[in-house]
Amino acid sequence: MIVMKFISKVFLTGLFTALPVLATIYLLVWLFTTAESFMVSPLQMVLPEGTYVAGMGLATGCIVVFVIGILMRAYVIRSIFNLTERFFLKVPLIKTIYSALKEFFGLFAGDDKGENFQVVMVDMPNLDVRLLGFLTREEFSDLPPDMVPDGRVAVYLPMSYQIGGYTIFVPRSRLTPIDMPREQAMRLAVTAGIQQSKKND
Repeated sequence: MIVMKFISKVFLTGLFTALPVLATIYLLVWLFTTAESFMVSPLQMVLPEGTYVAGMGLATGCIVVFVIGILMRAYVIRSIFNLTERFFLKVPLIKTIYSALKEFFGLFAGDDKGENFQVVMVDMPNLDVRLLGFLTREEFSDLPPDMVPDGRVAVYLPMSYQIGGYTIFVPRSRLTPIDMPREQAMRLAVTAGIQQSKKND
């Protein structure tokens, strides 16, 4: 019995040590192969036959993303992009997908000091509980008048270890703004508070 407990304990220790490492490696390999397969066809079309080497697709993808970031700093390019974006927002299906993705990634981009996507704690009435969330919206003139009562704001509550969450409409008085980077707050919520952040994060 003692031997079996020892074997089980050692096995579980090895399992819980190996799983995060293997999952991280799997995710990195998936990202690498996805980026590589996405760029391989265009590269093979422009490069001389036989000159393509594995890894060029990933490197090219990183360069393209960096160049886009530089170009978006130019007023003319931003104007062209804004015109294209307006077109996307007029097409029903594309509008829904594009807007949702843009607003989601907005949680991790931009100025952490802005009011939109502000990290907040939500006080629950009659419960000694506080929920971690993100203030996402304060104005609802485009929604039905009876949907959101006056004085309420929209707060997104992420779920732990899942890609998802809840949107709740609560009185602003129940919110406590938190001086915390969005990325750190999202990491705290997604990992159920298990992962500790370094002080210099």
